[in-house]
Formats: sequence, structure tokens, C-alpha cells
Amino acid sequence: MSEDLLDRLRALKKERNAVILAHNYQRGEVQDAADILGDSLGLSREAANTDAEVILFCGVHFMAETAAIVCPDKKVIVPDRHAGCPMANMVTARELRAFKAQHPGATVVCYVNSTAEVKAESDVCCTSANGVDVVRSIPADREIIFVPDQSLGDYCAKQTGRSLLLWNGYCPTHHRILLEDIVSMRAAHPGAPVVVHPECTADVIEAADSVGSTTGILRFCHESDANEFIIGTEIGMLHRLRKENPGKTFHALAKLADCPNMKLNTIEKMVWALEDMAPEVTVPESVAVRARSAIEKMLAIG
Repeated sequence: MSEDLLDRLRALKKERNAVILAHNYQRGEVQDAADILGDSLGLSREAANTDAEVILFCGVHFMAETAAIVCPDKKVIVPDRHAGCPMANMVTARELRAFKAQHPGATVVCYVNSTAEVKAESDVCCTSANGVDVVRSIPADREIIFVPDQSLGDYCAKQTGRSLLLWNGYCPTHHRILLEDIVSMRAAHPGAPVVVHPECTADVIEAADSVGSTTGILRFCHESDANEFIIGTEIGMLHRLRKENPGKTFHALAKLADCPNMKLNTIEKMVWALEDMAPEVTVPESVAVRARSAIEKMLAIG
């Protein structure tokens, strides 16, 4: 990585009064260049609290939309407009409206990995960090529709004892992590805890030693007495784990768990975005005002 390029990025950030937010699944060099690194919930909170005039969001499109909704007074730009989320594309607002009509009175819990239009059709958002708490917050006599991630929804149902109506969506990256991967990696690294994300399939979750959001995985590995870990989530996570835990060893549970959309963002594109102040991510106010309510409920639950 050219130091001149990084110097240009730092100068532009100061010139534009910008803050760089990056998700834990980004390329290592993008993570290192960010001001704030985190998961969807943490970055949503930081977006709401920053004093910067410009947010350069290094993640995928729905994350930048969330920042734009939470921070209507700020300009939100992304390095690559094509960095989207396959799971978010597995449900549309039209499809959700039709499903809601079949279940009148149901509360819609919407995983934050969804479009602004889908959030606008929902009652409350959640992340992998607070999905269980969000489901628990809903009165026991209310039917719950959970979109779009069936794996996270199934995990929340099992943790709360609630029966949820699950949308048939999933994360292709996390579904590349297989039970046979756990068997082979445990054989190769006996004694190393297997820590997975709740977007994984139910059999992988059941076989793991710990389940958590990216922040939960970070916390578990930091607090654990173990010195070696097998990590079942998008492989970009290993960069931060290794950086923050230099005395410990981390192995990817499945090397195929690599999200190509997350990896579209690069330092070069970050520089270009700040130079051009584009691509900008905006959300129509008619959508934002309804989506904002669901997001604010999520942030309040924490």
C-alpha cells in the first residue's frame, strides 16, 4: 500500500470534515484506515453520534442507507456503489407487504441487513448483536414475522422460545460454512474453541462452542483463556482478531466464507469517493421517516 495514497486519504478526510466507518468484514487495509471499526449496530450508533459533515461508509449498501436515515443532516458516500448484500435482495417491500396482509397484527422484526424500503415496512430492526433482545421485547401474545435471515431468525426463536414466521432468506457467505468444516478443523486444531456467527446454519451453530455477532466474537476471544480459535464468520474478521490479540492464533473455519461484495471497497476507491464526494447514498424522506422509527427502536434496545 502506497504511503502517498494513505497520505492523500488522510488529507481529504480532514479537508472534507469526514469520518470513515468500516465494517469488520472489510479488507485489512480498509479496516486499518478507518476511524471507527465495528458491526452493524455499533456503526449505526457511531453514525448517529459523529460530528463530521461527511460519512464515508466502507461496508455494503444497506449499511450506508442506515447511516443516511439516522443522520439526515450528513452526506453519506461509499467507495463502490456496487457493494451490495445478496441477503438484503432476497426480500422486497412489495413481498413483505403481501406477507403482512396474510398475518394482520403481526410484529415485523427486520434484520438490519435489508433495504431501507423493507425497514420502512417493519416495526423494529435488529442486528445479530441484539436480535434475541429485540424478540424478547415483543409481547408474548404477538405473532412475529422475522425477515430476511432465516438462520438468525431461527437462532433468536430457539434462544427465546418464541415461534417466529421466518422469511426464506440467508447469507450466502455464512451458508458456505459447513458442519464438516467444524469436524475437520477440530481434528486439525484440537482444543481450539469454535466461535460462529448466528447467520450460520442451525447445525453449525449447534456444534459450535460459542455463538455471537462480530462484536460478540471479539469479546469472547479477548476474554477467553484459550490461545487458539476457529472462527466461523466472514474471513475479513480475522484481521481485526489478530491485530487486537497478538498473542493468540486464529483460523478461518471455512476459507470460502469470503464476501466478494465486502471486498469491493479499496483504499483507491475511498480516495476517489472523497475527491468526487460520490457515490452518495440517499433515502427518500417518505421511506426514511418510516424506516427511522424501526431503526431508533433497535438502537434503544441496544
